[in-house]
Amino acid sequence: MNSLWDEEQVTAIADDPLALRVYTSRLLGREPSLVLHGGGNTSLKDDVTNLFGDTERILFVKGSGWDLANIEKPGFAPVRLDVLKKMVQLEVLSDSDMVNAQRAAMINPNAPNPSVEAILHAIIPFTFVDHTHADAVVTISNTADGEARLQEIYGDEVLILPYIMPGFVLARQVYQRTAGIDWSHLKGIVLMHHGLFTFANDGRESYENMIDLVSKAEDFLDEQAPLVPATSTPATIDLMQLAVMRQAVSLARATPVLARLDSDAKAVDFSARPDVADITARGPLTPDHVIRTKRTAMMIGDDAGASVSAFSADYDDYFRRNNDGSLTCLDPAPRWALWPRRGALSFGTTPGECQIIADISRHTMQAIARAEALGGWQALPEKDIFELEYWELEQAKLKQRGAAPEFRGKVALVTGAASGIGAACVEALLARGAVVAALDIQTGITSRFPASSVLGIACDMTDPVAVHDAVAATVCRFGGLDMVISNAGIFPPGSRIESMDAHTWQQSLDVNLTSHQCLMQEAIPYLKHGLDPAIVVIASKNVPAPGPGAAAYSVAKAGLTQMARVAALELGGDGIRVNVLHPNAVFDTAIWTDEVLIKRAASYGLSVQEYKANNVLKCEVTSHHVAELACAMAGNLFACTTGAQLPVDGGNERVI
Repeated sequence: MNSLWDEEQVTAIADDPLALRVYTSRLLGREPSLVLHGGGNTSLKDDVTNLFGDTERILFVKGSGWDLANIEKPGFAPVRLDVLKKMVQLEVLSDSDMVNAQRAAMINPNAPNPSVEAILHAIIPFTFVDHTHADAVVTISNTADGEARLQEIYGDEVLILPYIMPGFVLARQVYQRTAGIDWSHLKGIVLMHHGLFTFANDGRESYENMIDLVSKAEDFLDEQAPLVPATSTPATIDLMQLAVMRQAVSLARATPVLARLDSDAKAVDFSARPDVADITARGPLTPDHVIRTKRTAMMIGDDAGASVSAFSADYDDYFRRNNDGSLTCLDPAPRWALWPRRGALSFGTTPGECQIIADISRHTMQAIARAEALGGWQALPEKDIFELEYWELEQAKLKQRGAAPEFRGKVALVTGAASGIGAACVEALLARGAVVAALDIQTGITSRFPASSVLGIACDMTDPVAVHDAVAATVCRFGGLDMVISNAGIFPPGSRIESMDAHTWQQSLDVNLTSHQCLMQEAIPYLKHGLDPAIVVIASKNVPAPGPGAAAYSVAKAGLTQMARVAALELGGDGIRVNVLHPNAVFDTAIWTDEVLIKRAASYGLSVQEYKANNVLKCEVTSHHVAELACAMAGNLFACTTGAQLPVDGGNERVI
């Protein structure tokens, strides 16, 4: 591991210790093999002049909720150092009382809660203290002879301590074990199965102590357990099994989740190991990962649903074995899984949670493989993992979470999504927490929306193969399908029946009717395994109130509405709702250019604004209004409604 120190960047902040603390924290945070997603913490001890002109020694320690990769000055909680040093002298202190006392000792009540390891940082007698969960160090500690190996690597440079759960007990242990030692001979402290602390009175020295000690562990692994190049290609993915599995995990967790598949060669190689079920059942890379990943991975067999049931039953047994009678069981759903010869899956309520779990599981798989090469992966005993999973401080964090957005964890597919009503539907779904497959014939759809939550697919909806591939890509990306907003359409040139050319007629039927039937045919099998599944069809005012010169459009939309009614009858037994919207005069769409609007308004003897609001309510109907009602139809508000048709037209006299 190389030092990322840049003297030019440091020159500008040399006289600002907290700015330097931010800089070195970010250096650590940008290296995933040191810190993953909020893990690790850093601190600075500095003098501060208070309101009365007195000087106080303050510990600035990483605050709860901040990530070292992007931490700023406000991310460090300022705590009076003398209070923390007094706290460690207590014989007994509950962690909840510790948190309250730390918060009471802060000089800024608006700062975040201090790290639970603040007392430990306080008693290390150096200005800068760095703590990481370095993969290499933890990998070695998670072997049968881990402590001996680490002693061989570091000699007298580090103090090696057994695992103790973070919080007051850990700080107290370090306080007792370091009483009377000569700190000047130490570069760091290794906490078995947990991580590495380094320290110095100089920010660069503390940071580079970390780099040096981790590099020695990496060199040891490279010599004793070198990485083996991955060569596997994934086996064929059964997308229906994936959808079944994602549905079962969602039900076990009592909330919709996404399923993300990692099928790169390393994940496929690991999933194909004959001993994979045994080694992944031994526990996580570090105990704090249990909050994100549960204690073990789920093994996926031939029956995906049965695999989820088996994992949930095992989790219930694990809880009963370790519960002292005072705890309430968390959900028993897996957070990651191994699919033999196909790779690893992560289950999360958002793309961000899936990414975090995928990153942790990727590091875990590599660590397990290397530890096995050293003689055997040996994580902490089950009881220790359980104690952290059900730690009072972690449970308090879970209770602080607010209500989830309505569609969090749900997967939607929208056609005609590049502009107008389709684009507004995508935005409205995202605002409610959904992930979306956005389909459009325009190639720009692939980059039209944020990549993490939207899969943009260029798709000609009249091409059955393209539609099949688009639905398959959606399920492969997100794990399933819950909502379809079938919106793609065209408005052909006006033509009376007697003079209409065959192409105009057929094109309208192909786009406005047949393409929707093709989409339903591909989507329905997956919707049957969706979560509160719904189809919303965007039809037209021309269904209840057609006009002359629009036969091609009106007939196709009427057929589409009739198909939706039949679909509602056919799919009700599967819990799939099918409802229809009839928009009219929605002018913020691609077909309504300024030129067309001026021409049409003039033909009625109206101004453009009068023409836009030419309805009973005298209001302008926008794509946003249609999208909001489409989301309502797909959501809880219409949970008991199917086969309905609603106008979105401001009130049309002919319809009324």
